[in-house]
Amino acid sequence: MVKMSPTGPDSRPETDSGNVLAEENTTRERILDIALELFTEQGYEKTSLRQIAERLGFSKAAIYYHFASKEDILIELHLRLHEFGRGALSGIDPGDMSLERAAEILDRLIDQILGHRALFVLFERNQVALDELHRQRHDAAHQDVESLFQQVLSNSEMAVRDRVRMACALGAVMGALVLSEKMFPDVATAELASLVRDASHDLLKPLAPL
Repeated sequence: MVKMSPTGPDSRPETDSGNVLAEENTTRERILDIALELFTEQGYEKTSLRQIAERLGFSKAAIYYHFASKEDILIELHLRLHEFGRGALSGIDPGDMSLERAAEILDRLIDQILGHRALFVLFERNQVALDELHRQRHDAAHQDVESLFQQVLSNSEMAVRDRVRMACALGAVMGALVLSEKMFPDVATAELASLVRDASHDLLKPLAPL
């Protein structure tokens, strides 16, 4: 069986189809990784498929073999964020939340963000483009970090001051870590994680009853 590749026919036998698929997946991930770099460095709107292809050493035709458009690449990167969000926040019950539970979740989120910082930087720097594509094409069943916390923070059964403190703690974590490359470039990852964790815990310490 002959399989068409981005650059022409591939005469490898059918028994090699697993290797071919693995190579295609690897190429697809490389495209996404380079697109993530360029979208973050110069912005989504200012990045062309030609620039992505040139950095990879590909032709534009090779990019089109894997993605129909630049918008498809951005959507795929956004879905990476959703996958991360579901993993980092698995087990959250928006109807059963406390300050102690929020501190545990934010501890886990801090470690995860530092491991996926580039995705959060992309989201922050290309908010308009991502929001537009999200409205047009994204499956609403996918929940990300923001939407999950919105459910928690809108739970009217929780005290307002606790919800406000959770929101402040989340904002402190996201702001410090997403912008860390600009604000704290010389701070080691482990030290930064510890400092941000301490700050979020300060915001979530139990207070005396009103």
